[in-house]
Amino acid sequence: MEPSRLEPRCSVGSAQHELREHLTHKPVEIEIEDNAIVAELLGPYSRNIADIEQAFQVQIYQRGNILSLAGDTGETAMAADAIRRLEARLKQGRTVETGDVHGAIRLARGKPAQPSAPASDTVPARTKAEIQTRKRVIEPRSPTQRDYILALQNNNLTFGVGPAGTGKTYLAVAAAVAAFLERRVERIVLSRPAVEAGERLGFLPGDMKEKIDPYLRPLYDALHDMLPGETVTKMLENGVFEVAPLAFMRGRTLANAYVVLDEAQNCTSMQMKMFLTRLGENAQMAITGDPTQVDLPRGEKSGLAEAVGILNEIKGVGIVEFTSADVVRHPLVAKIIEAYAKGAGADGR
Repeated sequence: MEPSRLEPRCSVGSAQHELREHLTHKPVEIEIEDNAIVAELLGPYSRNIADIEQAFQVQIYQRGNILSLAGDTGETAMAADAIRRLEARLKQGRTVETGDVHGAIRLARGKPAQPSAPASDTVPARTKAEIQTRKRVIEPRSPTQRDYILALQNNNLTFGVGPAGTGKTYLAVAAAVAAFLERRVERIVLSRPAVEAGERLGFLPGDMKEKIDPYLRPLYDALHDMLPGETVTKMLENGVFEVAPLAFMRGRTLANAYVVLDEAQNCTSMQMKMFLTRLGENAQMAITGDPTQVDLPRGEKSGLAEAVGILNEIKGVGIVEFTSADVVRHPLVAKIIEAYAKGAGADGR
């Protein structure tokens, strides 16, 4: 049987000729034992494989349960790695969505795994970049996400710094949920500064909870994405899960807890120091923020960049910096971030 293209870009009859014309290296062949996995791996209208072809500039041909990859040696090796990652996921009974395909591509093309900062004395070292929650197993979708997950697991204090859409907050909340489910901590505390994003919202009606909930909604959403709704509601009512503005942290000692501070670029230096010194016995902290989106009053210094600079050599502190290449939302988001960065540079800001 002749190998056939997965896309209708060329006919089956011309595929063998095209393969011979374009090959300068011996094709890489991948045999997939389960035919059902082949169909899921290809995706609707072979969309998944088309994405891999485009990402690595290779050509992929199917012959039954064998995929042949033609192209540059280095590119075909990375494309094969991406396919194997997706195959392993399907063998575990998980689904493959577009985001998973793009994640496999980033990981295959990305840098080798970086060892996280030395594990602290109170956190057992972990080497598998994977987070198990009640609803799903969360795996990294970029090399930096992989380093971040390991840092969250292996440090008492972890900073995730970088642009929107890189998964900083989502993964931090996931690490907190996993620690709670494994009974490594007794509660989860999620916090963020109640700072308006360049707007003046004026008077908000309702009691204190109703006033601050709009600022904290992303944290609630993350919890509901990882645990059944009734579980989240029960834990919030019992105080086992707490979602509170940063101002409520003053004077407290947060022990036996996993604490996440989101939007930390909107903390002042004094607020950041106050929050960091809340860390109690058997506790872990994750602090996330984007230094390019500071909503503090003009002239007010952000405490996030200062803290990263001061604490970067302390054992038990992990610092992971994301870039636009790590954006896992719509591909256009990464281009938007890069365009704004170039625009800011051209304006001298």
